[in-house]
Amino acid sequence: MAGLQGAAADHDAAGPCDVVTVYISNTCPHCTAAREFLSSMPVRPDTLRIIYREITSDRTARDALIELSQKHGIDRPGVPTFDICGRLYVGFDQDELAGALAGESPLAAAGTVELPVFGTVESSSVGLPLFTIAIALVDGFNPCAMWVLLFLLSILVNVRRRDRIIMIAGTFVIVSGVVYFLFMAAWLNVFLVAGYSRTIQIVLGFIALLVGGVHIKDFFALHRGVSLSIPESVKPAIYTRVRRIVHAENIPLALAATIVLAVLVNFVELLCTAGLPALYTQVLSGYDFGPAGYYGYLALYNIVYMADDAVIVAVAVITLGHRRLQEREGRWLKLVSGAFILALGLVLILAPELFLF
Repeated sequence: MAGLQGAAADHDAAGPCDVVTVYISNTCPHCTAAREFLSSMPVRPDTLRIIYREITSDRTARDALIELSQKHGIDRPGVPTFDICGRLYVGFDQDELAGALAGESPLAAAGTVELPVFGTVESSSVGLPLFTIAIALVDGFNPCAMWVLLFLLSILVNVRRRDRIIMIAGTFVIVSGVVYFLFMAAWLNVFLVAGYSRTIQIVLGFIALLVGGVHIKDFFALHRGVSLSIPESVKPAIYTRVRRIVHAENIPLALAATIVLAVLVNFVELLCTAGLPALYTQVLSGYDFGPAGYYGYLALYNIVYMADDAVIVAVAVITLGHRRLQEREGRWLKLVSGAFILALGLVLILAPELFLF
């Protein structure tokens, strides 16, 4: 959490505090930033005693944070949390924190907005969902992912049966989304186990520069040199599988073959599509969520990621039109994707704090 939201205790304290308890997590980048600020702050460094309680390894600290949060009416505990003179502040903003430590006005409504239907929403929490949607949209238009689906639909429409198109193409999209979700969950857990590491960020950033550079190169020189695309040697086997699925008379067998195709294609595409999921899950691992939070964001990512495929299937079902991904279109998609990955890699190397929404 990047903003600072305050909640009053049973009593109000006037003036500056002598003791501040800070609840943190070792995997939380905002907590690291808060500790750095507190260690160098100009506000009463000699008279202020700061106690840090790490909730990941200390169950007592975690229970205390939950109890304090419930007492102050905070439904969703988070870190860093500051207990300042009987007031609880969730999130980190150095200017607001300095004011709170100096005994200035309480920040009871700071960092929140009132929205119809949704009610009170932390403004600092809006950034990560928007970031998730933006990356997922770009990832969804990856030419590797779209090529197989468009080829499948171009053959399916010849059957002229909308129910069959929906069953087969829909199964392909759903299974692809599930496999992609599991793939991203694996990335996320690797980063969660590794913990916050500047070295990992830099290494991943340089990998992103390499991947983005290759995609941009493909815009100007496709089929020359290194390319992150489905290998030409694999495409004939995919063509054969697709035609067998389309012309199969047994629907259950056709659907089973579609599931196998979706799984195989996603594994073949890994090199082509790994850049953005790896970058995103590394950023996500920097937040101190529970399992529901982490996997909820992965679910949001994958829903948005599959949205363009769902639209493509819907258009094919309605129009029964033939449409394949042309090489020129694939080049442009690679250029956009490559530029996006390149930019994210630069941010991860030079200014990772920009990912702290």
